Amino acid sequence: MPSNDVRNLAQIAVPTAAAGVIAVAVSAAVAGGKGALGAVVGTVLAILFMGIGLYVLQWTAKTLPQLFQAMGLLLYVAQLLLLLIFVAVFKDTSLFNAKTFAVSLVVATVVWMAAQARAHMKAKIFYIDPDSAKSEKPEKTGRKP
Repeated sequence: MPSNDVRNLAQIAVPTAAAGVIAVAVSAAVAGGKGALGAVVGTVLAILFMGIGLYVLQWTAKTLPQLFQAMGLLLYVAQLLLLLIFVAVFKDTSLFNAKTFAVSLVVATVVWMAAQARAHMKAKIFYIDPDSAKSEKPEKTGRKP
């Protein structure tokens, strides 16, 4: 993974993990040990799904740039549907508190998306390829001698 991808991932994952820690602390205070476990599972699941999605999106941008926008839309819809399926499957579980699981999953997902939008807006992305301008010889303009 190139260094700018790692930097981008850190700018996104760190706020999400911090929100997860807060969700675990609040869940532990409100619902006890099972609440904390539900918040941990929800946060880890959100970070895992969104991290895999970010990796797939970056791979698509590098290998198939013409599909980048369509893949991004498809990926976000698929991620949100999968997270919804996980919430539906675990709504009646006795392993952990399902409400804290769902809330932490949604909170971590929203924080991930907000951090990803912020990281993208702060990134210094060239909109002109500087290498292509150097490789072409400039045309002579002006009067001919």
